[in-house]
Amino acid sequence: MIHSMTGFAAVQRDLGHVTLNLELKGVNSRYLDINFRLGEELRFLEMPLRELIAARIGRGKLECRGSLGAVSGSARNLAPNPEVLAQLAALQDQVRRILPGAAPVTVADILRWPGVVSEPGLPQQDLQRECLALAALAIDEFLATRAREGHKLAEMIRARAAGIGALVNQVTPLLPRALADYQTRLSARLREAVASLDEDRIRQEIGVYATRIDVAEELSRLNTHLAELERILNKGGAVGKRLDFLMQELNREANTLASKSVSTDISNAALEMKILIEQMREQVQNLE
Repeated sequence: MIHSMTGFAAVQRDLGHVTLNLELKGVNSRYLDINFRLGEELRFLEMPLRELIAARIGRGKLECRGSLGAVSGSARNLAPNPEVLAQLAALQDQVRRILPGAAPVTVADILRWPGVVSEPGLPQQDLQRECLALAALAIDEFLATRAREGHKLAEMIRARAAGIGALVNQVTPLLPRALADYQTRLSARLREAVASLDEDRIRQEIGVYATRIDVAEELSRLNTHLAELERILNKGGAVGKRLDFLMQELNREANTLASKSVSTDISNAALEMKILIEQMREQVQNLE
């Protein structure tokens, strides 16, 4: 199966008084690049999440978001944190010893202080187990979206490869006639330009030049590259880098075909090939 590097997945799990939310987004990249946007209570899970993702995804620029949210309508069991309250009391005593006229903190001030009000949460071990299990489901969904996108991209690449194959088949029977016409035109120009040359010398020069402009080998290599492209697509897996190299080879042959062309039909076919190759290359950039 072929995977695109573009994908998205969003999952959540009810943990009682809170909901665990995870989201994965991915775009194309030469390597695996994972960025995390985790809530403070989930920061300790970055390394296990990174290992879990890297074990199943090879390439792409990924963003993993995670957070805990309160369950709508559920009763919240809030309680003050005794340790933070004790720290605040000690700080207030220190300040008032230095500044006796300072006003004491109010209950409202205390309740707004970070960490004073908390609600019982899952132990870290339980939270890690739940988060990693949910992350595995998110990766499953993420890979499914990448597989669907990869299938579409593979079909688009196949369609354009078929277009190149049709152009090769169109050009192949034109080649002998195009070379013969060009040799006739070149022979006439040579006779006009160099009247002193004998016919044998003219035929020799034309033969040498005809060998240089013969594109049969380029057409054969184009067919070979197209067959290899189909083989790679059928094999599946991580094909992006192989196909990217193959696009370079196809483009090289199309350029050579255009530079050697001796007829308008062959030149137009080479231009159409280059357009199709560029369209394939853009799609290949998104494959893992």
